[in-house]
Amino acid sequence: MATGTLPPIHEAWLPKEHTLYRPRHGARQLTAIICAVVFFAMPVISLAVGMRPTELENHRLASFPNPGDGWSFFTNFNGWSNDHLPFRREAIDAVNGISRGLFGEPPALGRSPQSSGPVAGVPGPQGGDKRQINPGITIPLAIEGKNGWMYYGDDVVSRCNQVRDLRSTLDLIRRLREGVEASGRKFVLVVAPDKSTIVPENLPNTYAGKDCLQKVNGEMWPLLTAEAGMVDLRGELQARGKQLGHPVYPPLDGHWWDEGGIIMARRMAEAVHPTITRKWVTTPTEEYSVPADTPPLIGLSGTNKGFMYSLKPDGVRDQTRAVPPDFSTPVQVGHATGQGTVTQSVGMLGDSFTIRALRYLAASFGDLTVLHYGKVNTDNGRAAGEMLAQNEVVAIEVVERTIASGNNQLLQPEVVDGIIRVLKDNPIRK
Repeated sequence: MATGTLPPIHEAWLPKEHTLYRPRHGARQLTAIICAVVFFAMPVISLAVGMRPTELENHRLASFPNPGDGWSFFTNFNGWSNDHLPFRREAIDAVNGISRGLFGEPPALGRSPQSSGPVAGVPGPQGGDKRQINPGITIPLAIEGKNGWMYYGDDVVSRCNQVRDLRSTLDLIRRLREGVEASGRKFVLVVAPDKSTIVPENLPNTYAGKDCLQKVNGEMWPLLTAEAGMVDLRGELQARGKQLGHPVYPPLDGHWWDEGGIIMARRMAEAVHPTITRKWVTTPTEEYSVPADTPPLIGLSGTNKGFMYSLKPDGVRDQTRAVPPDFSTPVQVGHATGQGTVTQSVGMLGDSFTIRALRYLAASFGDLTVLHYGKVNTDNGRAAGEMLAQNEVVAIEVVERTIASGNNQLLQPEVVDGIIRVLKDNPIRK
């Protein structure tokens, strides 16, 4: 029997005169929908007409999210859309020009947001990027210095927000060295100095974190140079800069030029065999131009120009060769032969500073395997230890700022113990 109750009806279907009437899509809703469609469709449209996005902020462009990831598809879609928007480079350049032209200061690009509460830490082994060194004081990703120079903000953050104190980090280095030597192998440690250490004269006169950067550096280097097996490159890097008439670090990059790579290769070879480089001859052969890595950290761009060199270990035959810069898995680099080359097998763990040294390591080592230590903490050093165990010499290259901060992936207790365990199980019999 009918009760006299009307069936449910959508409010958009009610007469316009009804007090509960609401249009299905009002003007504002329609405008918002159109804007959303344009925003998310523009990357696809730009690709269809041949426009290609470029990497701007020193990270790989976000890949298109996987629809099979559930809700993560929607949360990751925004990052893909941002990275692939057309005219993004032009928009950033416009913001930079307006900010500097009208207000006389750089735009607030690449700065982490301010936050309150306890002091945050630098990126640690578990990830993250919190760059506040004190409440209300945040270090930019790139510090703009004098004469057009730029420096990594992490050079400062690593000293002001230490994850682990210096002596604890040095204890880990010592534990690793003792474990390597106990397995019958030779240990070599190369510390790649930060640009702020070798070329401090172009830092700003004042900047947040200056005091703790200078304080930690004053404590760290005496401790490092007292360690057995440690190779200190600072003096040679500065001396080479004076010979060239300019520093061996580019104004717009956080890494050294090829001159630094040659010095590193020479000192590594001498650490294995002290007199082996007596006949080495290096000569500039080719100028190159590559995008700078520091300006993109704050939404800018720049170029570095440097020289590649020949390296003749015997003074006659150039043995340099191109080596791919990706060594996230073990790469056999050394195939050099003859006088002036290291014959012992060497397993090396390095980081991005090793890249500019690869062609010169290839010219001076007969049996050298290189692995980036960036992911050694994923298996507590097991794979790295297995690679090192196949060699007579263990060489480590680490950048200075990761020692200062204590957040180096290699210098973690579980990683060091994992590597030592593998080497102990595979000793060299003499």
